[in-house]
Amino acid sequence: MTILVTGSTGRVGAEIIKHLASSGAAIRALTRSPEKAAFPAGVTPVAGELQDPDAMRAALAGVDTLFLLAPNVPDELTQIVNTLGLAREAGVKGIVYLSVVRADTYTDVPHFTAKHAAERMIEQFDLPAMILRPSYFFQNDLQLKGALTGAGLYPTPIGGKGVSMIDVGDIAEAAAIELLRRDRAAGPLPRELFELSGPDALTGAALAAIWTEALGRPVRQGDDDLAAFETQLKTRAPGWLAYELRQMFRRYQEDGAVATTAEVERLTKLLGRAPRRYRDFAAEAAQSWQG
Repeated sequence: MTILVTGSTGRVGAEIIKHLASSGAAIRALTRSPEKAAFPAGVTPVAGELQDPDAMRAALAGVDTLFLLAPNVPDELTQIVNTLGLAREAGVKGIVYLSVVRADTYTDVPHFTAKHAAERMIEQFDLPAMILRPSYFFQNDLQLKGALTGAGLYPTPIGGKGVSMIDVGDIAEAAAIELLRRDRAAGPLPRELFELSGPDALTGAALAAIWTEALGRPVRQGDDDLAAFETQLKTRAPGWLAYELRQMFRRYQEDGAVATTAEVERLTKLLGRAPRRYRDFAAEAAQSWQG
């Protein structure tokens, strides 16, 4: 039983590694710099990156189960499709692929469309994969510390339709459970799709209220101005990414991304507990900032 985790030093991948480290399975962690990596005991760092087919062939040799996460970069689709093809060639019996919620409908958002194209490849070749579609991460809002604690502002233009955000810890735990299930199975398991969302439909106003409570000081909602949002993002990100994120938040504003009761219940059953609530995440973050 050998599991390869890509994105092993990122938010989701690092949490998956923690869950898998004591599982008894042989864990390989893909990283550009194995000599610099610090993983739990029993985890083997493996050199490679998704855009290097030769390195991925070597990393996938002898692997039974793959966790596949590709970064939001211009060649994301090439990286995903090539890696799925290499995994198929290597005889990998189980794949857990991290897609995104609304991948099939937010067609004007490039990384959503890239992930949906990968889902289509998985379907066409009937790859033995679990497709996980997580919603917007709670932890993305940690970068708002300055605006929240300084200006008393929740600036992300999330809109008023509602987005059922999710905690990275819940995503990682769900992925680890599925990786182990597929790794321990006698043979390939059927292809499935699993929506991962939290229990609350969060709007800009609701988020400002939550942070007001968590910080013990007034926090107001931003004005949802997408042009201003894109301009501000371009001061710290490339233009293509700033526009892409503008498009993503436009869809959140227009359509929302609210989970169904059935989707939340399915995740609750998988985890054996209720998914974490944003209110608890905000309280913990505020305590760490103030302490």
